[in-house]
Amino acid sequence: MNLLHVYTGEGKGKSTAAMGLACRMLGHDRPVIIIQFMKPGTSGELISLRKLGAIIYPAPAQKKFTFQMDEEELVQAGKEMKLAIDQMIERIDEVKPALTVLDELATAMSFYLVPKVDGFRLIDAALKHGDVAVTGRGAGEDLFEKANYVSIIEARKHPFEEGISARKGIEW
Repeated sequence: MNLLHVYTGEGKGKSTAAMGLACRMLGHDRPVIIIQFMKPGTSGELISLRKLGAIIYPAPAQKKFTFQMDEEELVQAGKEMKLAIDQMIERIDEVKPALTVLDELATAMSFYLVPKVDGFRLIDAALKHGDVAVTGRGAGEDLFEKANYVSIIEARKHPFEEGISARKGIEW
């Protein structure tokens, strides 16, 4: 049985939780694909997970937020994302991962950078082969309904509030 895990909320640790699942799955010599949305692909965990055998697949970077785009740019961005998702699905079908991490997909969907229909199409394709972990702020009720696990990470205190910047090895 393949299950959907959702890690959302305003707190720190959503991607970290999903990467922990990836590490655990790799420890059992099972294939893992990590697809990151809205991130530059420079996080320290990707270096380690790649060494452990994870396949890292970057999603295309958006040049602007959707609210900054005119109608023509929105149509073009939608076409590019649909093509990228088609390619991601092909790769998932080739690898047949026991775990697919869709890092920041919830955020990308909430900002309409990934149309919900395409986000759910990607989730469904990955669920055919194994568990799926979706991370990011702004996960909607439709994602909660589909999920088997929902963890809402709450921020009570964060060093950023005291003027401490993100630190290499901790936040990235």
